[in-house]
Amino acid sequence: MSETQKPSSFDDTNPSDEIPLIEQETIDLDKTLTEDEADELAGQQVRFRVGNNLKFNRLDKYLGGRFSCFSRTKLQQLIKEQGVNVNGRPAKPSCKLQPGDEIDLILPVRELRELVPEDIPINVLYEDDYIIVINKQPDLIVHPARGYKHGTLVNGLVYHFQNLSSCPEDLRPGIVHRLDRNTTGCLVVAKDDTSHWKLSRQFAERTTKKTYIAIIHGTPQLDADVINQPLGVHPTRREKYAIRHDIGKEAVTIYEVLEAFRGYSLVQLDLKTGRTHQIRVHLSYIKHPIAADDMYGGKVVYPWQIEDCDAVPEEPLIARCALHAWKLEITHPATNERMTFEAPLPDDMQNLLDNLRKYRKQV
Repeated sequence: MSETQKPSSFDDTNPSDEIPLIEQETIDLDKTLTEDEADELAGQQVRFRVGNNLKFNRLDKYLGGRFSCFSRTKLQQLIKEQGVNVNGRPAKPSCKLQPGDEIDLILPVRELRELVPEDIPINVLYEDDYIIVINKQPDLIVHPARGYKHGTLVNGLVYHFQNLSSCPEDLRPGIVHRLDRNTTGCLVVAKDDTSHWKLSRQFAERTTKKTYIAIIHGTPQLDADVINQPLGVHPTRREKYAIRHDIGKEAVTIYEVLEAFRGYSLVQLDLKTGRTHQIRVHLSYIKHPIAADDMYGGKVVYPWQIEDCDAVPEEPLIARCALHAWKLEITHPATNERMTFEAPLPDDMQNLLDNLRKYRKQV
């Protein structure tokens, strides 16, 4: 299927947490990390410059001193697998550093011992010796965090799979990127540490391709457009994000209207960056929030609303953010083959779409 074709389930005749990490971003470090900070940045790409006061000039010893919360063995393995760049090039453990050298690496996961396996259903789209691609269900946080130690995707992964990156001694085994608690769709999981950092680098360097599907309120004036607005933490509500021209980071979303209905639209979204809550904030910014995304202005959708009837007590057609990670394209970490995975629409979004086609088709 070409990228411009609609999935078959969208044809009239043929009917990912607390914090999403749609794409890794590079973090500029200007200090030694605490253990809590290292946990929060695990799996992300970090960059820093070597200072003037070098205690150790060998790369492996320097990193061991700078990241004391990681074992030297783990850091040496990362270097030997070309997971650490010095001035843009993979370096050896014995590389002699100079003041001003720029180092970037995918931060490994610290070893922790608190993860409880749980029999949580997992819908596997693809699996081999190196990766697992799943179709994440709604109402599922990706990994344990403050206040969520159980019932996460990771708890299910360690129950169902023997081999995961950094398994079983951390709280994020296998997790390369994240989806919101109520965002469904494609998510890739790494089975070993080498696959993990190679995939993480793809997300950091934006060589992955992520395509989402959403049902939004209203119909944009333009059938397709680019939303280029910087995102940062909301100035008053720390759990939210907002357009921030003062401190925000670049965020680019491309949308295309696939189907327009009275009061709603089905849109495809391609991401050029992957900031926290990017799609949700950008669509809210153009006054077309995602259906049922109450954090950013979306409303729960009931059958009586779609049918233009009087309000009656009934279950909603959808009560969670109508956003789905439809396609994910990556380079396989072992074979270097370019691969595309596709997750079918979840039942609630398909049901809403069917009702829109039945009652809200444009004349």
